[in-house]
Amino acid sequence: MKVSTRGDYASRALLSLALHADTHGDGPTAVRDIAERTGLPQPYLEQILLALKGAGLVRSKRGVGGGYVLARSPAEITLSQIVSAVDGPIAAGDFGLPHENGACDHEGQCVLLTVWADVGEHMRTLLDSFNLADMVARAQGRGPAGRDAAR
Repeated sequence: MKVSTRGDYASRALLSLALHADTHGDGPTAVRDIAERTGLPQPYLEQILLALKGAGLVRSKRGVGGGYVLARSPAEITLSQIVSAVDGPIAAGDFGLPHENGACDHEGQCVLLTVWADVGEHMRTLLDSFNLADMVARAQGRGPAGRDAAR
């Protein structure tokens, strides 16, 4: 699996909201401010934030003083949820499921479909093991920085 640019940008935007939640209190952060802090292009970021809003990960306020806030606490938002919100289901590929629509009619196909499904499940499980609170701690030097830190 390759995390798309959208998945990376969405994760960076939500991490920025989580990192600055204390400075804004309950108030929203303008898209312009998120774009400046993260170095992300504002028009693209606006599209991503709309998808994250649709997934229930952020809330928005329109007008003067408007912007976005996290819809849940950082500990309740996983990287899996963020990536899925902008990229769709996390899977090793779009090969279909074993035992459906004749998927097992050809030699080896059913076995490989089962393996690809297992790989997708492992990817989802790994991304579920990281949440925004973990990322905030790491960014602030309070958490482990290594690859095995989530374990």
